[in-house]
Amino acid sequence: MASITPSYDREGEHIGWQAAIRKKGFPPQYRTFRTRKEAEAWATVTESEMLRGTWRDRSAAEGTTLAECLERYATEVIPTKKGDGRRELGFIRQWQARPIACRFMSAIRGRDIADAIREMETEGKSPNTIRLHLAQLSHLFAVAKVEWEMEGLDNPVESVRKPRLPQGRERRLVDDEECRLLTGCQSVNPELHIIVRLAIETAMRQGEIIGMTWAMVDMKRRVVHLPDSKNGVARDVPLSSVAEQVLTALPRRIDGKVWTYTQDGMRASWRRALKHAGIEGLRFHDLRHEATSRLFEKGLNPMQVAAITGHKTLQMLKRYTHLRAEDLAKLLG
Repeated sequence: MASITPSYDREGEHIGWQAAIRKKGFPPQYRTFRTRKEAEAWATVTESEMLRGTWRDRSAAEGTTLAECLERYATEVIPTKKGDGRRELGFIRQWQARPIACRFMSAIRGRDIADAIREMETEGKSPNTIRLHLAQLSHLFAVAKVEWEMEGLDNPVESVRKPRLPQGRERRLVDDEECRLLTGCQSVNPELHIIVRLAIETAMRQGEIIGMTWAMVDMKRRVVHLPDSKNGVARDVPLSSVAEQVLTALPRRIDGKVWTYTQDGMRASWRRALKHAGIEGLRFHDLRHEATSRLFEKGLNPMQVAAITGHKTLQMLKRYTHLRAEDLAKLLG
């Protein structure tokens, strides 16, 4: 049977009621409430759960704030993920700066997440950025429940409506943009010219291209083996005759790397090339859209294209595919 006793502060002033439950086979449970009625209600529910075998120790979730969990996540989880973790650490710091971070994990509800979503929308964050923030918070709750012994912890992120993503980008190379782009890249750095041609031919991501080593390239099979792609699944990227030619013409570096570029250096050169070519609104990632669409225009089926691009779902593959009506008309005869 639970005991309900008055609770006092150091000055002897009555501040609430403490409920204490000591039941054989369970760790002692203590909670302080503002009123005796609240204490009795909590004790009744808790003892009932113990009796029915559905009780879970919520003391960790009830005594740990989201801010503390965010710090632990930054220390223990982010270092185990791919990449340098800078973006995810930035998400962590933004969550820690929000009012929700002061709440105990067990007290966070869907409405608190909805309030945070509205805050981010007011700040001008895009729907995709907001979804990335929510995905990280959802993973934190999952880790807290499974690995940090916060049993019975609900994931409030699962109960809220996520911002709807806009239609995927449909930017493709038009008119003479490909020629102008390649000319601009050549003027900045011949290596950039080859990287762009390879991107258009293979649909590889920028990071996948920059991370290439000659050990990953098999010219006999005309394949680039990517052991660690973005989605965590290794894949072999076939090389077209054009891709094979541009790689064959490259000199071999002593360190085994294919390129001299770093990611940051590549981005800077890309901006200069666009300016030289007089092209606006084109991102390097748009070349992946361009390449994926061209694979379909060559007559490959969705499974063949997905094997090349590494997309796990046809829905995601569809977002990267933007077929021109005039090209489809040619196929119809």
